[in-house]
Amino acid sequence: MPLYVDADACPVKDELYRVARRYELKVFVVANAPLRVPTDELIELVVVSGGFDVADDWIAERAVKGDIVITSDIPLAGRCLESGARVLGPKGFEFTEDAIGDALATRALHDMLRQSGAFTGGPSPLVKADRSRFLAKLDELVHAARRDLRRR
Repeated sequence: MPLYVDADACPVKDELYRVARRYELKVFVVANAPLRVPTDELIELVVVSGGFDVADDWIAERAVKGDIVITSDIPLAGRCLESGARVLGPKGFEFTEDAIGDALATRALHDMLRQSGAFTGGPSPLVKADRSRFLAKLDELVHAARRDLRRR
């Protein structure tokens, strides 16, 4: 059960590495440019080059049922959910089949408002409560994915 990280703008990589080590999970840290990652056989940096969505494509092509994907990219989350993967945002909120349509619509609305100049803000900064929620939810998803694997 690997963990895939859309890493270019992921603010919770250190927390993710701790959880991965605790459960001995393979982590693919996928980025468009080289990043520093810990020297650990469980953590593999994958640097993709090319266009805008190459890292997203790399993750979406590999994530399957039982895998966990960490991303704040809503279209990528939707693609991974279609393949059966579990998807978690860096603030600790899980993307689900039931809610992805609303998330995509809200994203489109925000894009439109930003382009018109009516909305200039971005996401709120990550705070300690977000990191705690992320750790708790990731722990929960790891246990759920392991239960699913045992049932097969």
